[in-house]
Amino acid sequence: MIWTWQSDIRNENKADDEERFQNKRIQRKNVMKIGIMNNPSKSVHDEVAFCGKARFDFLDLTIEGPNASTVDVVKLRPILDFHGLSVTGHTDPCLPHAYPVQGIREACLKELERCARTFSALGARVMNIHPCYFCPPAMRNDLVAFNIEALKPIVGMAATHGLTVVIENYKAPFDRVSTFKKLLAAVPGLQLHLDFGHTNFGPDNHEVFCGELGKHIQHVHFSDNRSRTDDHMPLGVGTVDWKNAVNSLKATGYDSTITLEVFCNDPDMQYKYLDMSRKRVLELWN
Repeated sequence: MIWTWQSDIRNENKADDEERFQNKRIQRKNVMKIGIMNNPSKSVHDEVAFCGKARFDFLDLTIEGPNASTVDVVKLRPILDFHGLSVTGHTDPCLPHAYPVQGIREACLKELERCARTFSALGARVMNIHPCYFCPPAMRNDLVAFNIEALKPIVGMAATHGLTVVIENYKAPFDRVSTFKKLLAAVPGLQLHLDFGHTNFGPDNHEVFCGELGKHIQHVHFSDNRSRTDDHMPLGVGTVDWKNAVNSLKATGYDSTITLEVFCNDPDMQYKYLDMSRKRVLELWN
């Protein structure tokens, strides 16, 4: 799949392409970076090579199955360096890290520390985590409290590896500013990973999150949808107002990593959708 995508890149005039690439690096040396996430169903090494050859700035490295649950740092580091790619850390969204059984929490903490060691060794400074929705039905009202309890040692552990933990917004109750204010106040060092696609089907949209929690945003995901589910569409295909979204983000002073979380089953179209989305962000940002 990777090599098919790269056909679009190889067909360009190499001299002109290299000049454009170098100019982009110079112009954007100290501004926000646009990256993509590896597909965990594919080879991590091939995904990194595609990310670099497609001229993205960083890899949002997700450590999860089936083919990215283990990352060989020694083999991956030279590929990242060759393409000039930095890394942000993304963890398995299905880990039940806040389940109210101590043995399960300890096992998840151990797994998250394994991930943290990998991210740190690859130079990452941010590690994402997702809200945990797993708990006995009769204890649903305590879900936020369970997450707060579990996040404290996770954030502390990550800090020992030089990582800031950012928690991602998703579905209720982790789809509103009020919940995140509780989390951020109760867990020192925790920051926000704002997924703009997710805000498009929750009660608080991107304007509300940016307006009230802008100073806490440390990582961002961009993808489009039609306000119902997490479709991971190219930017402009769904109902997200991207001009307003980018302006809202810029108004916070944000100037860091933006992951294009755009997925497609057609390998030829994947690169085109990602490149189209990147161009849209750059048009709106500049």
